[in-house]
Amino acid sequence: MKTHILPALRLSLVFIIIIAFVYPAAIYGIAQLQKDKGEGSKISVKGKVVGFELIGQSFTQARYFQSRPSAVDYNGGGSGGSNKGPTNPEYLAQVEERIAAFQKENPTVNKPAIPSELVTASGSGLDPQISLEAALVQVDRIASTRNIGKEKIKKLVMDIENKPLFGLFGPSTINVLDLNIRLDALK
Repeated sequence: MKTHILPALRLSLVFIIIIAFVYPAAIYGIAQLQKDKGEGSKISVKGKVVGFELIGQSFTQARYFQSRPSAVDYNGGGSGGSNKGPTNPEYLAQVEERIAAFQKENPTVNKPAIPSELVTASGSGLDPQISLEAALVQVDRIASTRNIGKEKIKKLVMDIENKPLFGLFGPSTINVLDLNIRLDALK
């Protein structure tokens, strides 16, 4: 029995040291080599942190482009979807409410032209990007609210478009926070 307990205790002690000290120190060291020092990709305007590159935010004012809805209220500490399927009556009612709210703010957009991502939450609830189509469908509202020409706003959207990887993989996307920061900078 003694021949089994002592090696098991030694092995446990070695793994406690590795898991509790060596591994966290190694990960911390690797994080310090990164551009953001392991603190997330912060986005700053005039020295003030206004958000993170990889976490979506809520924009409720009509003068801003809207993000995709979030099932977790954009809480980065607890990402997740609603877990309600497409036939769930509560989910369908929530989507219809979002459609009605979107159409109220964007009266020039017909219901079939509303991209689904603007009325449905993602699996993580934290998407920082919307599709190019979802951004372009909001241009009329932004132009009207800010009294800026549609073409100027459309050009801004096109200028910050993130193209698909190698032109093949995935859709074109727009980071909503970046777009709204650039929108505020327009004169």
